[in-house]
Amino acid sequence: MSEVLKIFKIGGGIIDDTVQLTQFLTELAQVGGKKIVVHGGGKGANELLASLGMLPNMVSGRRITDAATLDVVTMFYAGKTNKQIVALLQQVGVNALGLSGADGNAIQATMRVVGEIDYGFVGDLQKQSVNTELIELLLGGNLTPVFCAITHDGQGQLLNTNADTIASTLARALAHSYQVELHFCFEKDGVLADVNDESSVIPQITPALYADMKASGAIAAGMLPKLDNAFAAMDEGVSKVIIENALKINEPVKTILCRD
Repeated sequence: MSEVLKIFKIGGGIIDDTVQLTQFLTELAQVGGKKIVVHGGGKGANELLASLGMLPNMVSGRRITDAATLDVVTMFYAGKTNKQIVALLQQVGVNALGLSGADGNAIQATMRVVGEIDYGFVGDLQKQSVNTELIELLLGGNLTPVFCAITHDGQGQLLNTNADTIASTLARALAHSYQVELHFCFEKDGVLADVNDESSVIPQITPALYADMKASGAIAAGMLPKLDNAFAAMDEGVSKVIIENALKINEPVKTILCRD
C-alpha cells in the first residue's frame, strides 16, 4: 500500500474570517502524514476590486478575468492570502511553502479557448499539467505545499485557475505515487440530504447512489459540479473524496465518496 497523501481544498467564508481560518489550520496541524493545501480567495478579491473602482465580473459563479482583474487577483491570491495561510501554518508548527503554479513550474495551464463566453486570462488544466517530480521532492522534505489559484502557461503569462480544479488535478496527477485523499472543506458538515436541515449529512455516497440522487433532484444544484469533479477524480485513481466542515476535519461527521 502506497503512502497516504491528503489534499485539502479550502475556500469560501473560511478564507475571509481570520479566526475561522486559524481554527481550520490548527485542526490541519493535527492531521498526520503528507498533505497539500489548495485555497481560493474568498470574497476578499471582490472587495479589493471594488475598493479600486473595478466591478467584479462573474458568470455562473466563474470570474471573467481581464488583464486588470488578473493583476488584482494575483496580488490577492498569490500574495496576501497565500502568505497569510503559510504564516498561520508556521504558527501551528506546520512547515509550509506557498506556491503559485509558476513557482518551480509546479502547475502549467493552457489559456481557456474563447467560446460563447470569453473568460479572459483563465487557465485550464490536465493531469500532465502538474510537475509531480517537484511536488514529491517538497513532500519528501517534510514541507506542506500551499497552492493559490494562480497558474502559468509556460510563456510568461499568469492565469487565474479554479481552486477546485487545481485540487482535483493535483490529486489525479499524484495518485500514481500516493494513496490520495481529496478533501473539500467548506462551511457545511458534508453533503446534505435536505438543504434546510444541517443535520441531514449523507455519510457515504457511491456512484450508484449519486446517480439516483441526481435523477431525483435530491442534491442541491450548487453541489453537483463539485461531486461530478470528485467522482471523475476517483475514476483516475484518487482513493476517496471527503466533503467536510473546515472547522471539524478531525470529527467523524462528513460525507465520504467511495467507489463501492
